[in-house]
Amino acid sequence: MSFPAVAQIVGTVTDNQNQPLPYVNIYVENTYTGTISNEKGQYDLPIKKPGKYTIIFQYLGFKTVKKYITPQEYPYTLDITMEEENYSLDEVVINSGDNPADAIIRNAIASKRENSEKTARYRADFYSRGIFRIKDAPKTVLGQKLDMFDDILDSTRSGILYLSETVSKLTFQKPDKMKEVIVASKVSGNDNGFSFNNAASVNFDFYENYVPFNINVVSPIADNAFNYYRYKLEGTFFYEDRIQISKILVTPRRDSEPVMSGYIYIVDDSWAIYGTDLTVTGKSVQTPALDKMTLKQTFSYNHTNRLWVKNTQTLDFAAGMLGINIDGRFTYVYNNFEFPEQFDKKTFTREVLSFEDNANKKDDQFWETIRPVPLTEEESTDYIKKDILQTKKKSQVYLDSVDNVANKLKPMDLIMGYSYQNSFKNWSVGYDGLLTGISFNTVQGYRLSTGFSFSKRNEEDRTFSYVGAKLDYGFSEERLRGTLTYSQKFNNLNNSQLTISGGTEVQQFNRSNPISNLVNTVSTLFFKDNYMKLFQREFASMNYGREVINGLHMNGAASYENRSPLFNNTDQTYIKHDKLYTSNNPLAPSDYTTPAFEEHHLAKVGVVARINIAQEYWSRPDGKFNMRNEKYPTFFIYAEKTFAASEKRYEYEHLQGRMNYDLNLGNKGVLGMDIRAGKLFNADEISFVDYKHFNGNQTRIGQSDRYLTMFNLLPYYSASTNDSYLEIHSEHNDNGYIMNKVPLLNKLQLTMNLGYHNLCVPGRAPYHEFTIGLDNLGFGKFRMFRVDYIRSYQNGYQGDGVIFGLKFLNFLN
Repeated sequence: MSFPAVAQIVGTVTDNQNQPLPYVNIYVENTYTGTISNEKGQYDLPIKKPGKYTIIFQYLGFKTVKKYITPQEYPYTLDITMEEENYSLDEVVINSGDNPADAIIRNAIASKRENSEKTARYRADFYSRGIFRIKDAPKTVLGQKLDMFDDILDSTRSGILYLSETVSKLTFQKPDKMKEVIVASKVSGNDNGFSFNNAASVNFDFYENYVPFNINVVSPIADNAFNYYRYKLEGTFFYEDRIQISKILVTPRRDSEPVMSGYIYIVDDSWAIYGTDLTVTGKSVQTPALDKMTLKQTFSYNHTNRLWVKNTQTLDFAAGMLGINIDGRFTYVYNNFEFPEQFDKKTFTREVLSFEDNANKKDDQFWETIRPVPLTEEESTDYIKKDILQTKKKSQVYLDSVDNVANKLKPMDLIMGYSYQNSFKNWSVGYDGLLTGISFNTVQGYRLSTGFSFSKRNEEDRTFSYVGAKLDYGFSEERLRGTLTYSQKFNNLNNSQLTISGGTEVQQFNRSNPISNLVNTVSTLFFKDNYMKLFQREFASMNYGREVINGLHMNGAASYENRSPLFNNTDQTYIKHDKLYTSNNPLAPSDYTTPAFEEHHLAKVGVVARINIAQEYWSRPDGKFNMRNEKYPTFFIYAEKTFAASEKRYEYEHLQGRMNYDLNLGNKGVLGMDIRAGKLFNADEISFVDYKHFNGNQTRIGQSDRYLTMFNLLPYYSASTNDSYLEIHSEHNDNGYIMNKVPLLNKLQLTMNLGYHNLCVPGRAPYHEFTIGLDNLGFGKFRMFRVDYIRSYQNGYQGDGVIFGLKFLNFLN
């Protein structure tokens, strides 16, 4: 089934065996009016007025077909049969003793800047369609029912998970300036949805040295391409009997590196790209769930301006994990190119994508006239089916029936947690359960925590209201504590949000919480290393944040706090030995009676500014979506002042600046940096609670993907200061650049981390750490581990150690 539009040439493209040819490039000669056939070989080519036309049918591996037509009525049917290309090899070239493919690739590399500049600035119409399918979906995953897709799956538990289309107008200037205006956006089953298909995310340019996927993949015509690929000339053919095209097989030298395999087609003499048919694997782009992804591009030739221009592109992928197998395809069509010599200075702004009014409200008639690629029967059926389902799912009767099933109370809900929801009115009540809140520390002993919450959402403008209560009981302390939080998000344009909270809680001296409850529980009960040090905080606070101007987000907070010291209340352990627990005083681990500070109270106000330089953003009717400009660092400025303390000596001021930045080194990895510097003023006698503490690690367990905010061997409170400080963290992940070249080790798909950490505070010699480690450790598609070796120096060598990174703990904490 297809939707033929007004004034269109329609038809089906097949091969000699009458099999449909999908994704054939079809365009009007010497124009930039074109389309692509769908999976069934069907196409719709828009024509603005009657007249004489020459239609070109171009498909990699098949002979180009040229048809002359003079349609008088529309739609005009033109079915085409294409023959496979006959490739020939020039015997003289082959016998020359040199690999002819290498010579062609060298010419393509030498000419790529010239070819790239020819299309460096353009305006165009852009169409994209994305489809995700699931096949043979399991009924359970890790013991949990997988029933969220049951309404859309057939009897074989297969079906379309996602289908969307976008039509937009592009203005582009190399290397990365883009302005895209979405004219129409459609998501199957969601009449208020916005497709995230956009041109910027699929701007794959093989004339550049790297093609951006999850990591930068080396282009087959990159400056250093011969270090990564071997080439073989499989044959040549002629385009329109005049222009010779070379078909070159591209083979990676090492398939574990960020490389592609397949074919690239190069035009003789100009050495421009005629087409690509190249595949990356999950292994090569360090995406374990991905099996493979194939990128095909076709370039058309315009005799008028003598340009080869990319006008169609497809991206096919297959992925799977835990028995869930997904495949899909994105189809892209570029039309109506214009190539201005230059753009006005005001053409490009920080708004890189915007939506016309009612872009997601276009009716079927509009789509029938603007869609350049006809829908397949499967896609048409999906739209119809999900439109019916959406109407049904929006009704109160349906939503109440679903809620009645989901809201049933089960025996295990008391332990695992429970949620009661009213989907029609978009509110829910939650209970956190008991299982996830069990932990142990030497102050509270066994600790049991749980929570209750109420939330109400506005799906239209993406705002919410939230009220939550947290309860915490320490069995050795025999003490119950609780906090109450109210949060309100007002809009999604400047992300303004207010949070008010208060109550009594137990908190680590270092409010960054460098030790998780899980790690501390194991460390304490099994090794008698009670590194977590706690105090009691009774507080009332208010926090308000919003974006002030593009790139500047401000957050202001005010609070009143009463702080009380706490002491150990248990010496329980699973491993009995003579080792004693340290006290809860981080300043005197062997003193079990003297507190780290005296009980006191104070009030404080603070402000945090986050600055993203040259921040770009998308404007959608339901909000503003910010994108940090990767060329520049992100800066933070933090200022805090305390007052109304129980004694004047507890009052102080604190000023801090911070910069974090990821420097992309192409295919050589990413260098991450986090630098902080600050000073506490009038702080000679402040409470140890308010010292500047640094994230150390004595458990030898890492819990994050990157170690850019922590020291790996530094004791938690050994360097805490009430004065000035400088903290530097840097870490380079090679993304396999080094490891992929090491025989045998390159089979393990590992990456290497190199790190440096520095801390400077008055009265202490500078502290340094140097690290080297292996990342992406694991098995199969599960890569959740890293191991690092660290050496520390302070007035000479201090010590060394190994950190075992358990990155999955991020999900458990």
